Amino acid sequence: MSEVTQDPTHYRLLNVLKAIGPYLREPQSEEGHYIFDCLSVCVNDKKSPEEREFWGWWMELDKSEEGYSAKYNIGKYNIEGKWDSLPLPKKAVSEVTRTQEAFHQKLVDELQSKFEISIQLDEESVEFV
Repeated sequence: MSEVTQDPTHYRLLNVLKAIGPYLREPQSEEGHYIFDCLSVCVNDKKSPEEREFWGWWMELDKSEEGYSAKYNIGKYNIEGKWDSLPLPKKAVSEVTRTQEAFHQKLVDELQSKFEISIQLDEESVEFV
């Protein structure tokens, strides 16, 4: 018998979100607002690890009246540890798309099965690349 919690506590929700994968930025998240990102493709793997930048995506998940709203962005994770909203080079598109779509499906499935929470794409969300 499945146990569904309609309004999960922040901590129950965090546990489920962390279990999806290494995407949750827990220190930057707070109740009702969660930050995720994925460093999909290294810009230059010949550089030392501390000097590497990555192509990828990030997403903000916010509580809404209907459930949660997901706002995706794509770009480059720079050496300062910040995201720059930039168009992806052609060589990075397929991997960024794959990781973004796989994550989104896991997120939708987990929140629906555990809490009956639906996810809507925010109108400002960058379409899957």
